Amino acid sequence: MNIQIFGNKKCFDTKKAERYFKERRIKYQSIDILDKGLSKGEYRSVSQAVGGIDNLVDEKSKDYPMLNYLLTQQRELVLIENPSIFRTPIVRNGKQATVGYKPEIWKNWE
Repeated sequence: MNIQIFGNKKCFDTKKAERYFKERRIKYQSIDILDKGLSKGEYRSVSQAVGGIDNLVDEKSKDYPMLNYLLTQQRELVLIENPSIFRTPIVRNGKQATVGYKPEIWKNWE
């Protein structure tokens, strides 16, 4: 297993996800999404795994209105350039990924 947790250190669900893997002694890599963001390749892989851009976007984000009237390709670029709009945590295991706190799915990865 190669777990990556993209999250915000102030996000409660990110902390819960890290605790989930830590309690099960599963090694993971924690990545501050606000600091590092997602590369285009990582974005495409995660987007495909979770069913598209709409599942990655945090509609409660203060920067969310930026996306309202953009075409899909433009929305992707704005999202990559503004990682505060991502819903967190984004948890990756190879080509599999989840958005939010999803222990019921992670259990199947073990």
